[in-house]
Amino acid sequence: MATTTGTPSAANGAAGTGTAWDAHRPPDLDLIADCVHCGFCLPTCPSYAVFEEEMDSPRGRIVLMRVGHEEGEQASPEMRTHFDRCLGCMACVTACPSGVQYDKLILETRPQIERNAPRPRRERLFRSAIFALFTHPGRLRAMAPVLALQQRLGVREKLMSRLGRVPEVRALLQLAPPVKARAAITRLPEVTPARGPARGRVAFMQGCIQRVFFGDVNAATVRVLSAEGFDVHAPREPRCCGSLQLHAGVEDEARELAKAMISAYQEFETVVVNVAGCGSGMKDYAHLLADDPVWAERAKAFSAKTRDVSEFLSEHDQRAPRHPLPLRVAYHDACHLAHAQQVRRQPRDLLRAIPELELLEPADWEICCGSAGIYNLVQPDAAAKLGRRKAANLAATGADAIAAANPGCALQIAAHLGDRRLPIFHPMTLLDHAIRGTRP
Repeated sequence: MATTTGTPSAANGAAGTGTAWDAHRPPDLDLIADCVHCGFCLPTCPSYAVFEEEMDSPRGRIVLMRVGHEEGEQASPEMRTHFDRCLGCMACVTACPSGVQYDKLILETRPQIERNAPRPRRERLFRSAIFALFTHPGRLRAMAPVLALQQRLGVREKLMSRLGRVPEVRALLQLAPPVKARAAITRLPEVTPARGPARGRVAFMQGCIQRVFFGDVNAATVRVLSAEGFDVHAPREPRCCGSLQLHAGVEDEARELAKAMISAYQEFETVVVNVAGCGSGMKDYAHLLADDPVWAERAKAFSAKTRDVSEFLSEHDQRAPRHPLPLRVAYHDACHLAHAQQVRRQPRDLLRAIPELELLEPADWEICCGSAGIYNLVQPDAAAKLGRRKAANLAATGADAIAAANPGCALQIAAHLGDRRLPIFHPMTLLDHAIRGTRP
């Protein structure tokens, strides 16, 4: 196994341990031992489908995790490549009959890779730029008028013809969301009272990208919660929950943002989120901060009170009547909702409760669309193959529209629909229309 070609600086192992992993939270050997290498994960693994290599499957990566513990092993560029190719979709967790906790293993491994298998300068700069921009709502708001103008003038097409040969640039241009200039100034009210008698209060996490580029979805979500009888508090700080960083192995920043989130929402009994990736990360705070004696219990309590909005609404009786919404809707399972959070039934039930809405199921629902946090920016070619596959399966249902509960998924699918002009809605947008008696 070619895992011993590390850089000279790593010749004695990570931080002097003599192995590929340093002493700070290496992948858990007991969790590694749970894998019996049965192969049930292979048909559901998107990276295995694209690269067709054993080391690009969950069981192959678990072997690499174990090898990394062996004396004399190093975190090499080749090892980094195989872990980078993992989307972190957690479809293997759903498929595994042995209950292997690959989700915890990959979250422990990625920071080890970042610390012990240094990236080329170009990669480091590109990744740093992603986090410096997309996790800062203020910076995104400053961009909104520029994006709106360039879309009106058709500048993106001109840039594609000039710069589209660079995969990362092509991905950025293809995935740029449709933006209106008002995104620079639109804000959610910090408190929205319940319509009618209040039956409780919830905190709503606005997100970083979500609040700027998908502010209409946030507004719809708040209206739905209010219509169902909840006072909704939407704090504007912190700027980001840290999930994007967590899922990419940028552990120190993820931990600091997690602590800020826990502090900001400590007075609320329930924290509602409408972004699958954010909800997944927030529910993982307990694992992220498990070794911190000051924050471990607080993180555990925070994770326990975090709910996806569909999950939360399904736990309470419906109050607001639904009006007919005659649409054939293909439901897309966001991986961080369906696999990481195991929330699959609840959004479907909410949509099926809308009169005259027909819910359609695409083939291969469990296979990732290729968005996966920053994956479609740092692994654009593999992501594009998965995006085309997912878009084709959704279109093949004959639907009038697509429902997707994650902004990254919505952008990824839209970029690969081609000439098939299908609108993509968050389930809360459709539910909001049904409650208000309007049409999308």
